[in-house]
Amino acid sequence: MRLDLLTVQLRARSSWEAMELGMALVRRHAGVIWKSWWLATLPAFALLNALAFALDRFWLALLLMWWLKPLFDRIPLFVISRAVFGATPGVRETLRAQRQWGWSALRGYLTWRRLGPVRALYLPIDLLEGGDAAQRRERRGALGSAIYGNATLLTLVCLHFEAALVLASVVAIFLFVPLEMLPETARAAWSLISQQPPWWSQLGYNALVWLAVSIVEPFYIGAGFGLYLNRRTEIEAWDVEIAFRRLRQRLLSAGGALALLLAVGVLSHAGVAQAQERDRHPSRTQPPASAPAQQTPPTLPIVFGDRREDDAGFRQAVRRAYEDPLLGEKRQRTVWQARHPDAPQQPMRLPEWMKGFAGVIAFLGEWGLWLLAGALVVLLLATMRYWLPWMRGGSRRERLPPGEATRQPLDLPEALPDDIAGTARRLWHEHRPRDALALLYRASVESMAARLGTTLPPGATEAECLRASRGLPDEAERGLFARMVRVWQYAAYAQRMPSDGDFDELLERLRQQYRWSGA
Repeated sequence: MRLDLLTVQLRARSSWEAMELGMALVRRHAGVIWKSWWLATLPAFALLNALAFALDRFWLALLLMWWLKPLFDRIPLFVISRAVFGATPGVRETLRAQRQWGWSALRGYLTWRRLGPVRALYLPIDLLEGGDAAQRRERRGALGSAIYGNATLLTLVCLHFEAALVLASVVAIFLFVPLEMLPETARAAWSLISQQPPWWSQLGYNALVWLAVSIVEPFYIGAGFGLYLNRRTEIEAWDVEIAFRRLRQRLLSAGGALALLLAVGVLSHAGVAQAQERDRHPSRTQPPASAPAQQTPPTLPIVFGDRREDDAGFRQAVRRAYEDPLLGEKRQRTVWQARHPDAPQQPMRLPEWMKGFAGVIAFLGEWGLWLLAGALVVLLLATMRYWLPWMRGGSRRERLPPGEATRQPLDLPEALPDDIAGTARRLWHEHRPRDALALLYRASVESMAARLGTTLPPGATEAECLRASRGLPDEAERGLFARMVRVWQYAAYAQRMPSDGDFDELLERLRQQYRWSGA
C-alpha cells in the first residue's frame, strides 16, 4: 500500500469527522459513482420488477432489491478506495471490476450477515484487505470493536433518511392537488393503497424506494470507508509514517542544494573579507569631499503613483458602480391572488373518520400528560409496599444480633474401625449423616495415601488431598476419590447431604474400590 500517494490528509479524527471525510470523497467523485450505480442497478431493477409483474408479487422485487444492496455497495467502495490513492477509475473500469472483485467475502453479506448493522465498516475490511475467513474475522474484531456503536448509529441514520425520502416523495404528490379536492383525493388514495392497489402504484412505490436507496447508499458506504481509514490511522499510525516519508524525501532532495549552500557560504566569506578590508583602510572607500551629496528621490510616488484629489473622477466611478447590473438589478415577482378576495371562504369539510381521528389527537394533546401523571401515581400507590419501607430507611431495621455459631463435634474413633462400610451405614441410619460422611472421607484419604505409598501432612486440606490423588494410576479411582471429596465438602460447608440412594451407591463403590471388609 503506497501511503505516499494518498490524496487526503490523514490525522487523528473523531468518528463523526471520519464519516464526513468519507462522504466528502463520495461528493468529489460523484460522477463516476452514480453513473456506475445507475448502469448496474437499473437493469437489475427492471428485471426483478418484470419477474414480479409476471408473478403478481411486487413486494418480492422490493425485497430482493433491498437484499442485494451489499452487491451494489461494491461500486462506491471500489471508486473511492482507488481514488484516495490518486487512481480514480472510470465508469467502464468500475463496472468491469464488479464481475470478479470481492465475491469470496460477499457470500456472508448476502446470507447470514445480511442483517448486520455495521456493513459499511466491515465491507472495506473484507473486500480491500482480503485473506481467509479467520483473518477477516480477526481484523473485524480489531478494527470494529471500538467504533461498533458509531457504525450502528450510522446505519440507523441512513435508514431514517431513506424512509424520509420515500415518505416525502409520496407526500409531494399531494402538493399538486387543489386544496378543495384534497379530502376526496386523500380518501381515494387510501382506498387505492389499502384495498387492491393496481400494478402501476406498486411499481411506482418500488421505484421511489430504489431512488431513495440510490441517493443515500453511496454516502453510507463512503462514511463507513472514512471510519475504516480513521481506525487504520489510529492503530497503525499512518499519519506518522507519511510524515516520516515526506521528511525522507526532503532530506534526499536537499542533497542537490548542498552545492548551492556551499557557494553561498563562499560568497558570504568573501563579503566579510571585503568589509574587514574597508574597516582597515577607510580612505580607500570614502568618496571625495568635493563631490556634492546626491539626495535620494522619494519612492512613494513611484509605488503609489501621483495621487491628487479629484471629486469629479470619484463621482464618476461611483455612478459607474451603481450602473453595474449586479448592484442595481430589478426583479419581477409574480404572486397568486384570489379572483374574488371579498367572497367568504367556506371552511374545509372533513370526513367523519378524519374528524374522529383529529378528536383523539386533540384529546391526547390536551390531557395526555395528565393521564400519564395519573397512571404514574396509581402505579406508585400499587407498589408502595415495596418502595415505602426503603424510603423510610427500611434498610436500617433493627436486626437480631447473630447468635453464636453452633458447632457439632464429630464423634469419631482415633483409629479406623475394621468394618468401615458397616460403621458408616450404621451412623447414617442413626441420623448422623455428617459423622458417616466424615468417616468415609477419612477412610478414603488413608486408603489413597496407602496406595500411593505416601504420607500426607497433618491437617491436610481437601485441595491437597485432591492434588495428591492425581498420582493414582487408575482414572476411575481418581474420579471416585474426587466425588467423595465433593460430597464431603457439600455436607461439611453447605449442609447439603446426599440422598439415601446416593449414599448407598457411593458407599458400595468405595467398599469395592478399596476392598473394605463388612457389608
